Amino acid sequence: MKIATADKWFSLFIRLRDSEDGVCNCCTCGKMGYWKNMDAGHFVNRQFKALRFNEKNVNAQCRHCNRFCEGNGAEYSLFMIKKYGAGTVEKLIATKHIYTKMGSFEIEQIAKYYREKAKELAKQKGIKL
Repeated sequence: MKIATADKWFSLFIRLRDSEDGVCNCCTCGKMGYWKNMDAGHFVNRQFKALRFNEKNVNAQCRHCNRFCEGNGAEYSLFMIKKYGAGTVEKLIATKHIYTKMGSFEIEQIAKYYREKAKELAKQKGIKL
């Protein structure tokens, strides 16, 4: 299984988790958008595999902030502190360089786990995938 499949289900889960009545608020600018039109924005870039699938590291973010403002880091830091408390930003940054090898088995397990979580959440929220 490819990592893109795990990314897809993880992103779906994050956006559903952060939605209410199908609408998300961008974690950095506050803009509202339908969950399908939002991104799952990583606070610490997903290239750092130790945090790629960390639920605290990823939140619903508008495409503009995520893609064109490079994640809007200053505002994202403020959001993280408000949502998760002081020290969270430092812990995530300190964790990013931990070597994490993900083989095909681990990727498959992540994809299966988040596929089930996303489907369950969609059902709870009455959202059709």
